[in-house]
Amino acid sequence: MNYQDFFRLDGQVALVVGAGSGIGQAAAEALAAHGALVIAADLKEEAAKETVSAIVADGGKAEALAMDLQNGALVKTAVSGIVSRHGRLDIAVSTPSVNVRKQILDYTDEEFDKVINLNLKGTFHLLAEAGRVMAERGSGSLIAFSSIRSLVVEPGQGVYAATKAGTVQLMRALAAELGPKGVRANAVAPGVIDTPLTAPIKNQPGWYSAYANKSVFGRWGKPEEVAGAVVYLASKASSYVTGTVLFVDGGWTAVDGRFTPPL
Repeated sequence: MNYQDFFRLDGQVALVVGAGSGIGQAAAEALAAHGALVIAADLKEEAAKETVSAIVADGGKAEALAMDLQNGALVKTAVSGIVSRHGRLDIAVSTPSVNVRKQILDYTDEEFDKVINLNLKGTFHLLAEAGRVMAERGSGSLIAFSSIRSLVVEPGQGVYAATKAGTVQLMRALAAELGPKGVRANAVAPGVIDTPLTAPIKNQPGWYSAYANKSVFGRWGKPEEVAGAVVYLASKASSYVTGTVLFVDGGWTAVDGRFTPPL
């Protein structure tokens, strides 16, 4: 057994949706650094192209692709196109999410649909199409992003949290359904990470500090600190891992944190 090759992804094709910024960008760059040909997909194609440029500048292989997860037909066409061009799809990573911070009683139908349609239905579109081609081939790794909000919630996070808990259950079902066909399905659940999604919190020092202090490290996480989890779940280092949730949360869900008793 050559353990040095456990994390290598040479010859594999990885689709990363949301690769134009934040965690998706870091995941795309990390997968490419480990040898994968990365299809960097994003709603903003120019942002995806910037990620591709960074990967190529570092000696990696990547292509840019415009993709809207909310359009199931276009997702199917995009996945089919990748397989037609490269003959395979080994890894699929879904990172995009949106949040409307409101208490449930204040939510409108339109706001509810906005969060559900991207976070849950959009994720379903990608997992279903990528899972289908992987099952036909007999191997592959599906990775979707959940959150600490799949376990713990706060006012204004109810609908977002529901989508993140739902994502976990989608991955568990896919693990059960596609495992016999050689396909693994896992979720990554970050804590508070400095990304465009969380940028508005930085403008409120009290809120930002409170989140930082909830981590045992006393700080927010960085996108590159989440990318390692993606590489692990994509690689043969996790060949016996499926149906699980990998928390990358600085201890948020492990430690109460409200009070340190005198001992």
